[in-house]
Amino acid sequence: MNENNIEKYIDETEADDTIRYETMDAGDAADDDTAAADDEGFDDTPMPDEADEGCLYEHKRIVADAGQEPLRVDKFLLEHLQHSSRNRIQQAADAGFIHANGKSVKSNYKVRPHDIITLMLKHPPHDTSIKAEDIPLDIVYEDDSIMVVNKKAGMVVHPGAGNFTGTLVNAIAWHMRDVPEYDPNSPEVGLVHRIDKDTSGLLLVAKTPHAKQILGKQFFEKTTHRSYVALVWGNLKDDSGRIEGNITRDPKDRLRMTVTAPDSGIGKPAVTHWRVKERFGYTTLVECILETGRTHQIRAHMKAMGHPLFADERYGGMEILRGERSSHYKAFINNCFKLCPRQALHAQTLGFVHPETKEQMDFSSLMPDDLQALVSHWRKFIS
Repeated sequence: MNENNIEKYIDETEADDTIRYETMDAGDAADDDTAAADDEGFDDTPMPDEADEGCLYEHKRIVADAGQEPLRVDKFLLEHLQHSSRNRIQQAADAGFIHANGKSVKSNYKVRPHDIITLMLKHPPHDTSIKAEDIPLDIVYEDDSIMVVNKKAGMVVHPGAGNFTGTLVNAIAWHMRDVPEYDPNSPEVGLVHRIDKDTSGLLLVAKTPHAKQILGKQFFEKTTHRSYVALVWGNLKDDSGRIEGNITRDPKDRLRMTVTAPDSGIGKPAVTHWRVKERFGYTTLVECILETGRTHQIRAHMKAMGHPLFADERYGGMEILRGERSSHYKAFINNCFKLCPRQALHAQTLGFVHPETKEQMDFSSLMPDDLQALVSHWRKFIS
């Protein structure tokens, strides 16, 4: 496997630089679209290879927990590198780039408790430090402890593979550049939760370690309030409902999540409450309230219900799933896709207790222009 292919392997692997193979309850603090990062234990010090392959550098690390059952390393990595494939992992192992406890191993190596599995390459890893960038922010509220921002669709929240600059975190670092105690590279401050690149809406930022700790606890204990507005395909039978189903990585598409039964033992428990706001015959505008915050929770839950989000390409929403066969209707839907070429999902409300004043704080955000135009288009269609 040549270096260019390995580089492609890395670029398509958006897993954290350190992935702790343990049950991390703090992951409950993640928001609907992007799981919280696990930044523990990352050491980016170059590690020389003990074979005759020259100097290699650590790019990814996964630590097996104490209860790890013996498992082939290629299968182990496939479970924890969400944007990779078993074939690429096997190629990397054949090239001597997969290591266990400091030594290169082949694909059939059995991972055991406390093993440190690393991906080693011939070049140093990308500089992942957060650089301040002068990017405009839509600040809804700010004081000495917290900041609430309204993220536009299309903006990546945190730097990662393929998006090392131009993110919301880079913009926040610029805004806080004159605050000496704010270190954008410290996990003790910054975003408390995340949403996906193509989801718009409200996000909470902690400006101090104390605020991050208190707010993180509220998200973990599920005492915060978050609601989203979404346009979904189909006419929902009821006016409201509750979706309960575990969220896990889709084995057929590592970029997508899927839903399993609550008693399956597969994935993390997830609950979404929904109610109808407006019906358009072939689509429905709904409000979704999160009881938990899993990766792609709303998108996966609505897909499992048979009502994918409109224009959500990852979950099949960019196809004409309901409606007529006429050319007029097809033209109408294509125009809708042009008006809002991303999943029709907006983080509309956010409620929490202020970490210092203990005051209840509630914020709301209007639907952005693309979603408003989309909804208006549907209103005209049924009028």
